[in-house]
Amino acid sequence: MKISGVDIRPGNIIEYEGGIWRAVKIQHTQPGKGGAYMQVELKNLRDGRKNNVRFRSAESVERIRLDTKDFQFLFAEGDNLVFMDKETYDQTTLPRDLLGDAAAFLQDGMDVVMELYDEEAISVQLPDTIEAVIVEADAVVKGQTASSSYKPAILENGVRVMVPPHIGTGTKIVVDVYEQTYVRRAD
Repeated sequence: MKISGVDIRPGNIIEYEGGIWRAVKIQHTQPGKGGAYMQVELKNLRDGRKNNVRFRSAESVERIRLDTKDFQFLFAEGDNLVFMDKETYDQTTLPRDLLGDAAAFLQDGMDVVMELYDEEAISVQLPDTIEAVIVEADAVVKGQTASSSYKPAILENGVRVMVPPHIGTGTKIVVDVYEQTYVRRAD
């Protein structure tokens, strides 16, 4: 589906210069002289490269719709991650780099959504939040106010997050996977 260059929004997947790109950030600019344009930061979904491109309103780009499929994470094998299609039970192996920092939050049996383009896996979406146990937390410094002070803690998967002072070692918390931040104490 063709769209105008100024209609690109963050999260749109477009075909540009023979590659598949996701719009990460956009900025609409209207200079005093000349026509308006859209400054778009693109990320290549195949190799992770980033590119800044200016699109004028007269330019059009091909917007791509990706197929989504439910998969289940099975296990990690070195730098590769093995997923299983929940319908056909076929296994798919992907490089850990495809998930970025979110790969640390994968848990055995976790349900994920895989985005496919021509049957090729382009990205994997984890749940927005997961539950994790704190294995190490710093002691509270006496005299700190409870309102804005946070202390560092290390989760069972080795990720470091900032938590409120009342959270201690062994506590189960809910963590935002993509921001890597404390959300709340788990029930």
